[in-house]
Amino acid sequence: MNVKNVILASIVTTAISCQSVKKNSSDFENYPVREGELTELEYSPAETKFFLWSPMADEVKVLLYESGHEGSAYQTIPMQMGTDGTWSALVEEDLNGKFYTFNVKMNGQWLGDTPGIMAKAVGVNGRRAAILDLSTTNPEGWDEDVRPALDNFADIVIYEMHHRDFSIDPHSGITHKGKYLALTEEGTQSAEGEKTGIDHLKELGINHVHILPSYDYASVDESNLNKAQYNWGYDPVNYNVPDGSYATDPYNPAVRIKEFKQMVQALHKAGIRVILDVVYNHTFDIKNSNFEKTVPGYFYRLNEKGKYADASGCGNETASNRAMMRKYMIESVLHWVNEYHIDGFRFDLMGIHDLETMNQIRAELNQIDPSIFIYGEGWAASAPQLSQEELAMKANAYKMPGIAVFSDEMRDGIRGPFNNDHQGAFLIGEPGHEMSIMYGLVGCIEHPQIVNDSVNYSQKPWALQPTQMISYVSCHDDMCLADRIKATTPDATEEERAALHKLAETFVFTSQGVPFIFTGDEVMRDKKGVHNSYNSPDSINTVEWKNKSTHKDVFNYIKNLIALRKAHPAFRMGDAELVRKHMEFLPVEGSNLIAFMLKDHANGDEWKDIVVAFNSRPETAMVTIPPGEYTIVCKDGTINLNGLGKVKGKEVSVPARSALIMYRK
Repeated sequence: MNVKNVILASIVTTAISCQSVKKNSSDFENYPVREGELTELEYSPAETKFFLWSPMADEVKVLLYESGHEGSAYQTIPMQMGTDGTWSALVEEDLNGKFYTFNVKMNGQWLGDTPGIMAKAVGVNGRRAAILDLSTTNPEGWDEDVRPALDNFADIVIYEMHHRDFSIDPHSGITHKGKYLALTEEGTQSAEGEKTGIDHLKELGINHVHILPSYDYASVDESNLNKAQYNWGYDPVNYNVPDGSYATDPYNPAVRIKEFKQMVQALHKAGIRVILDVVYNHTFDIKNSNFEKTVPGYFYRLNEKGKYADASGCGNETASNRAMMRKYMIESVLHWVNEYHIDGFRFDLMGIHDLETMNQIRAELNQIDPSIFIYGEGWAASAPQLSQEELAMKANAYKMPGIAVFSDEMRDGIRGPFNNDHQGAFLIGEPGHEMSIMYGLVGCIEHPQIVNDSVNYSQKPWALQPTQMISYVSCHDDMCLADRIKATTPDATEEERAALHKLAETFVFTSQGVPFIFTGDEVMRDKKGVHNSYNSPDSINTVEWKNKSTHKDVFNYIKNLIALRKAHPAFRMGDAELVRKHMEFLPVEGSNLIAFMLKDHANGDEWKDIVVAFNSRPETAMVTIPPGEYTIVCKDGTINLNGLGKVKGKEVSVPARSALIMYRK
């Protein structure tokens, strides 16, 4: 997440962050830990039980409402303190369809209404929790829904999307534009007759969709969706409920839940797994957060002055290392897996969280299904309030087996640094970035040919396995690839930029890491040059489906790249020892030229030796190869798995600004 993403949240919390909380951190460590699950509601037609963990409260009451957004409470029920700091109340009547909030009194002051921290159904804008039998929200056939098969993390191909970006284009051919249901519609086409929506995803060949935050977030007013509003969603309110702005009816608590499940079900049917972007590292604000209205100060870290810390750049940072915050994160993740059949999680600013918490999440998910994928940003906006050795930072990835991290080494080596949109790197012919890219091609593992001192950002390998590295060149949180290329090649033609676009993506899909592509990069999507479009209008963020026709050659190239990777296990070995054994970089002369060979039937591949070469020079380059006869499958911006011709000899030419892939049996 860009540290500027939640500017409003930062403004709201500025004053709050300057205040000291009433309890210091040493007190928090002695708070009791609730036994069992953190559920706050148990419903049956005969009775409803309410629970709230608030160990320092003087009083707690639960308020009942007829409506999720208007009117006063029709009943107020005092709660009783029990064990483990947990309050409870019982109502012996059928409350289905009603709404509720809690109110905590502490130090003689009522903290204000909150739906609790574990609300699983809410009314519009998430201010009141809903009483609902979740089983009634299951779409037909939900019990038979299963996640698509996955043998190895190395087989994953991730496609990152925002609900609104993907379908809001007036020419998308999609009925439920900007909604969960957009991903349930089949047979949709652009005005030019190209496949859109879920059919486009199937055509492209990806097998995982990473959807930007889809829990209930603050910055879009669900009661006024006719007004132009946009946000990525990195401003959490209720972590365990789908956001209402992507539902057809945000007022009805059941609708958002059912439609989210329908989306997952449709994607699963299409052979696509679903990854949820989760943002446990901060909340939208502090004063009005459900955490703070339940147990003030506990869920947040403090700095040495006793003030709220801010490693997120959004006004606060949560305390994953505290027992109940850790428990909360684990149960929240499990809820999305069990209730919504989610197949993976992307952790925003994962470097704020502690290693123990992330490893416990991994262990819990392994009990359900070890193929559930976890990855995240291995950094923070600023230094968190724990030592570097305790944090889920990129440098500590080797301490998190089964958890992957984004590689900015290869990303920036290809297209230039994150903090300077107009500075290029390998793509534009700038020398000195070869080793950073090679580091990414092997999956950020130890490799005998990688000179770590020459790698940007990391001077040693941080991954135990190549599947711990996310291979990418752009994502939501930055310029998209087309804009970046345009910014760094202002005098280039469209044809030249398309060639560089193809070259950049070839690195991603021939890396031994897990490939990741940003929505629309396959059709040269642009965001009008905007770097941080977290709240930009649709005119900036929309994927324009006409681009699929305009840049059909780029789409076909990337589609065929994915097909090549899926067809040949040499490109996805998934094991560090195999990579070290079978992947060898070939000698080249000069800069802006990289070549490697996947040799000796790597990972059981039917092709004995595969040569891959990248040339960003403005002229043809020559690469020395082991002598023999090779079949070319990728050359000069074209891919054909059946072959583009043959070449013999000890040397091969690589056309300017392109990749070459060939094999011999």
